[in-house]
Amino acid sequence: MSVAFRREGDEEHLEPKFELPIPPGPNLVTPRGLGLIRAKGAEIEARLADLNDEADIKATRRELRYWITRAATAQLVDTPDGSCVAFGTTVSFRLNGKTREITIVGDDEADPAAGLLSFSAPLCRAMMEAEPGEKVDFGGKAEALEVLSVRPA
Repeated sequence: MSVAFRREGDEEHLEPKFELPIPPGPNLVTPRGLGLIRAKGAEIEARLADLNDEADIKATRRELRYWITRAATAQLVDTPDGSCVAFGTTVSFRLNGKTREITIVGDDEADPAAGLLSFSAPLCRAMMEAEPGEKVDFGGKAEALEVLSVRPA
């Protein structure tokens, strides 16, 4: 029989399952962010105990490995003094005539809809180390963004 007509099994035709991608760079966290990471791991571990389906167990273990890795690599950052834009600060700024406020947090704590932006986001990177009243370049425009105030989150 030709090799072309031989079927080994369904498993050989499935897409491989890769680990969940870990964001590049350091895993900086606020105290709140570290608590969220640990809580998420505990929640998934509890959910795993109730599963019976092998596919669900594999998927949940994969997710659990992500959160265990994030907890193990977390680097807790000291609370900043608020003199300049830094990780863990809340920043009020003006961009394109609109005033906004964001808090700079770690990747796993980020929630843009709630005003929590990751320190690796382009907007946050542009503002890092700026002081209140300072204008910084953003989006290819010179002095496009003005930092209005900075305070510890």
